[in-house]
Amino acid sequence: MLKDISGIEDIKLLVNSFYENVRKNELLSPIFNNIIKDAWDTHLEKMYSFWQTVLLDEHTYYGSPFMPHAELPVDKHHFDTWLELFRKTIDTHFQGEKAEEAKWRAEKMAQMFYFKIDHHRKNTSKPLF
Repeated sequence: MLKDISGIEDIKLLVNSFYENVRKNELLSPIFNNIIKDAWDTHLEKMYSFWQTVLLDEHTYYGSPFMPHAELPVDKHHFDTWLELFRKTIDTHFQGEKAEEAKWRAEKMAQMFYFKIDHHRKNTSKPLF
């Protein structure tokens, strides 16, 4: 039986496992590797803080997560692939209320980011956040 997400070590397992899968994915790895380059440790630390804040209500992330994504060359297929990998990572390592919340939150974030990126491309205004 798998355990639920309950602390920072679980967040690190989730983030590390997920991005390991992203880095192997034919569609996503070129985008992530092109942007992150050799700063993966920094990116992973930021993602630990982000998910710790989102899932554990421990406020360690401060920032605007959309702006770094606003100009990415991605479409709906990229977001669908990202979500599929995220769900599989959760299901491989965790089960329970927080695990389900993580999948729900990831889905809502992916939808929001996709719509905001799409809107940004269709308009000349600079995104506010």
